[in-house]
Amino acid sequence: MTEQKKLTTASGAPVADNQNSWTAGSRGPTLIQDIHLIEKLAHFNRERIPERVVHAKGAGAYGYLEVTNDVTKWTKAKFLSERGLRTPLFIRFSTVAGEKGAADTERDPRGFAVKFYTEEGNYDLVGNNTPVFFIRDAIKFPDFIHTQKRNPATNCKDPNAVWDFWSLSPESLHQVTILFSDRGIPATYRHMNGYGSHTFKWTNADGESFWVKYHFKTEQGIKNLTAEDAQRIAGVDPDYATRDLYASIEEGNFPSWRLYVQIMPLEDANTYRFDPFDVTKVWSHKDYPLIEVGKMVLDRNPKNYFAEVEQAAFSPGNFVPGISASPDKMLQGRLFAYADAHRYRLGGNYQLLPVNAAKQAAVNNYQRDGFMRFDDNGGGSVNYEPNSFNGPAESPEDAHPSFEVSGYADSVAYDSNDHYTQAGDLYRLMSADEKERLINNIVAAMKPVNKDIQERQIEHFAKADPEYGERVAKGLGLSLNVK
Repeated sequence: MTEQKKLTTASGAPVADNQNSWTAGSRGPTLIQDIHLIEKLAHFNRERIPERVVHAKGAGAYGYLEVTNDVTKWTKAKFLSERGLRTPLFIRFSTVAGEKGAADTERDPRGFAVKFYTEEGNYDLVGNNTPVFFIRDAIKFPDFIHTQKRNPATNCKDPNAVWDFWSLSPESLHQVTILFSDRGIPATYRHMNGYGSHTFKWTNADGESFWVKYHFKTEQGIKNLTAEDAQRIAGVDPDYATRDLYASIEEGNFPSWRLYVQIMPLEDANTYRFDPFDVTKVWSHKDYPLIEVGKMVLDRNPKNYFAEVEQAAFSPGNFVPGISASPDKMLQGRLFAYADAHRYRLGGNYQLLPVNAAKQAAVNNYQRDGFMRFDDNGGGSVNYEPNSFNGPAESPEDAHPSFEVSGYADSVAYDSNDHYTQAGDLYRLMSADEKERLINNIVAAMKPVNKDIQERQIEHFAKADPEYGERVAKGLGLSLNVK
């Protein structure tokens, strides 16, 4: 029989009584010298760190990526360098707009963030379950998210704000069509695909670079919920997807995905019919077929949700040699915003937390001090560079590839404003039943919205496909009048 451990304070002092506070006699008052009481109350007051501004509600698991194909002609990243190589990883799935207590079955994109613990440092691929997004410039992101949150006066969700923003941001139409389609509410985190969404750059050992997009294809098959089923489950079990992921792994039913990439030669970016860096667009699979990279398997649950899921911090700026950023304007903003959010939420040393710390690579730098520095803080080693004391030195061979820039510094929009072709193509690909559900979902969401906003949004649907606009207009009792 294991010897029972003594209850202690945070400093390790034994606690004699955890049921009764120190008081002056049986009636009190309570004495401030009860250090254990003060410590418990003070810590309790600080147990809730600020929740994520987006992706607040989520679930996570550990697993690995096993390389199944030779991709070395496109990238020199070591964790992708040979068939059979396994890299440990942590993944966090999430909803986007809802608070931490939101239901798992809300109509919302799902976050799909993967942290690969590679031998060259951590590589984070921070995407969604959709290949596109609502906006394509990070300067619009705070405004967009404000529309998804609560009205500042009523503190209630505000469909007028949601559709007002979308109707004034026609680049959102492609993502809106996906969101209100059958894939708008995945049945579970296991039954959905994942995407890097953005365009990234791969570089091989010879210094040749390529544009790349990531696709994780679920091996469980795609399953989705109807609006009615989602609403019912939200009332019965709002943690439905979280519970499903945990139970599946506990039972040994390990979920898996196949990782594929699309590869585009650098020069094609100048001539492709859509801007390949516009995250509201996809690349045709006919133009750039899927190439298999590996298989991702999730086989271990976290032991403590707060330590390993709530404190997990992903950043699309965490690259490794052989992988780097593209000029995607939305990605460029995220390179700063994510790490900054973690420093605010978790502190400047958030990367030392076990779930965020590198597992297969040594971390050597000159960063010192700050809140919650819980390692040896560099000991007595030199804390500046350059130095004459054999401190860590840079490695020019691992530099990201250079790239040419040109033009005048200015607030410049994307060259193309074709927000309708791909949304219309998606609509026309749907079966009659899928179209019917799409229209019904949109109409139900737009019914509370002001008429002028409804009319403005209907124009976008009609520009994507006249039938699309006509059916939404009819559902809302309006006539179609495309300007």
